[in-house]
Amino acid sequence: MIDFTPPREKLRACVIVPVRNEAQRLPATLQALAGQTDAPPYEVLVLANNCSDDSASIVRAFARLHPHVNLQVCEVTLPPPQANVGHARRLLMEEACRRLTWSGQRGAFIASTDGDTRAAPDWLRHTAREIDAGADAVGGRLLAEGDAEADADEPSEVARLRKRWQRWDTAYRLACQKLDSLLDPDDADPWPRHHQHFGASLAVRADAYRAVGGMPDGVPWLEDEALVTALRRADRRIRHSCAVRVITSSRREGRVDVGLSWQLREWDRQSREQGELQVDDPADLHCLILARHQLRGLWRRGFVAPRGDAQWEPLARVLRLPADGLWRDALEATTFGALWHAVAEQRRARGVQACRQVPVQQALAELRRLIDAATPAAGQAGLPRRPPRGQRAGAASWCAPAGSSIW
Repeated sequence: MIDFTPPREKLRACVIVPVRNEAQRLPATLQALAGQTDAPPYEVLVLANNCSDDSASIVRAFARLHPHVNLQVCEVTLPPPQANVGHARRLLMEEACRRLTWSGQRGAFIASTDGDTRAAPDWLRHTAREIDAGADAVGGRLLAEGDAEADADEPSEVARLRKRWQRWDTAYRLACQKLDSLLDPDDADPWPRHHQHFGASLAVRADAYRAVGGMPDGVPWLEDEALVTALRRADRRIRHSCAVRVITSSRREGRVDVGLSWQLREWDRQSREQGELQVDDPADLHCLILARHQLRGLWRRGFVAPRGDAQWEPLARVLRLPADGLWRDALEATTFGALWHAVAEQRRARGVQACRQVPVQQALAELRRLIDAATPAAGQAGLPRRPPRGQRAGAASWCAPAGSSIW
């Protein structure tokens, strides 16, 4: 369905850009990709799908003016069921995987971005470094654009409130990542890290992409999340690198039904209806992270703790799942990612509420306390962490505090 000229030899990175009516922002995107410094051999593939503007012509003109950039564009008109960013990105990633497989370079990777996004000059260089360090996939840090155009059609007070909520949301999510890194450390994704792995900056090794079956088909949006979920279920190493950065549009009228523009509109709605941003209760998150860590300890590749182990019952109570079923799932799981995914699906099927919602400023204060409690004192890194207030020490000190909604 899509047609590009064959790849050059020694190709290591294939940058893919799905585009629909991005004539205004596309030149800056292309300029940023052309200006990559110390990057591995790379090409840029643009898929202009269902465009009614000059997006494709802009890419062709840019390629003529910058012959040193290995840049191609393909125009397609997708039928209505497939005319979405999920299908367009999947088409590009499948093509990129084929090209990189043909090239045969070690550590070859697909790097996804968007037509309203500007990559930092060292975007590909830092991505390649993370791949070389052992990552199967790399989520880059997305910084929202703060230009006048984004706020021109909204009152200044609304714009200030939205930006304040965006800062609170970022602070909250980063604090959650800090707590997660302390309670259930991931060697593939140590602190400092962030929380984002979206299509505007998401790289994946070609061999890892093939191994998990590629990007799931039939996903109209949040296709990036679907791919990351597949990688996690396979226990692939996912790095959220603070060195890999892009700047993306902060427009509220987006090209997809769910995305950053949707999130901005959702914050606007919450500000009108609730007055303050609502987020997951850190006490509930704390409990779930510790439950995941406990389950990881009971599951090891090729070995699962016997059903008679005293830890299964309290863990099952925390997760609100039958202990026998949890143990059987652990026996059947070939990866821990698949086991934790099964746990999440069963909790959802049983109607277990993941977390209560609380005001963001309250959540940030609680996260600071939990992080402080979980951080080992200098020289005490090997000692057990003291339990947070409201929880008793002992064998079940990782269980939910009284009143937690996950009970």
